[in-house]
Amino acid sequence: MSAHEIYVNRRRFLRVASATAAGLAALPSLRAADDKKDNPFAPFTLGAQTYTFRNFELEQALKRIKDLGLRHVEITQRHVPVTADKDKIAAVLKLCKEYEITPLAYGVHAFTKDTDANRKVFDFGKALGIKMFSADPTEDSFDSLDKLVEEYKIAIGIHPHGPSGPKGKETLHHWYSAEIIMKAVKDHNPLIGSCLDTGHLIRAAQLGKKLDPAAEVRTMGARNFGMHLKDHDNEKHTDVVFGKGVLDVPAVLKALKDVKFQGMISIEYEAHPEDPSGDVAKCLDVVKDAAKKV
Repeated sequence: MSAHEIYVNRRRFLRVASATAAGLAALPSLRAADDKKDNPFAPFTLGAQTYTFRNFELEQALKRIKDLGLRHVEITQRHVPVTADKDKIAAVLKLCKEYEITPLAYGVHAFTKDTDANRKVFDFGKALGIKMFSADPTEDSFDSLDKLVEEYKIAIGIHPHGPSGPKGKETLHHWYSAEIIMKAVKDHNPLIGSCLDTGHLIRAAQLGKKLDPAAEVRTMGARNFGMHLKDHDNEKHTDVVFGKGVLDVPAVLKALKDVKFQGMISIEYEAHPEDPSGDVAKCLDVVKDAAKKV
């Protein structure tokens, strides 16, 4: 490589790095504007992933979430398909208002390099009023997503999954860790980052990848845009009430505070009781106690 090429490449690198740093410093808050002063989880915005209540229709799920004292949600496609038209979205927002709940995120949704298809999803997100998509993008999608997150000011939070596949032939998800996510997004728009899932990070140990959720938060730094908070028992292969597995909730919240996290923490519970409200209430007690410590 010639001296001129080295100079040009270095200038390009510095320009990208400078723009990224400036963008990260100016990121909009992804928290709810209506998060009241009496928030028992302060300084965090806490909500629920509606997948937790996947055995119920949306209204029944919202009622249970409100009864738990939560005011924010990440909506799953099981409750509101991304193909919903404007009338359906209006009905969803009316229902959320009735239950005094604000949708802040949606997912987990796949994205590809097809900008036209991606734009339809972002139009849906804008109509729903969300601030983040938890996402499972393909590796070639980022040029498209760079443009769309900048235009719509809706963040992309890449969501790691744990092992999947037939028993004995499980493989890790392509976005299984913060290190892998950060490597992919570090030179892209500052609104592309992660929505870490502590349960799936814990599950990676099943295939020999022991990950510390608090350390993973620190790896993503300002690019943490959301979180699915869950605990998991790898021996029993099930989600458990916080404290019954290995999740250190205070350490995770401390890490989020240290990186100046501005997103929503979504309680997500994938164990199998018909109505998980009782278990979720116990999880919320743990989060309240941990929040006081940080």
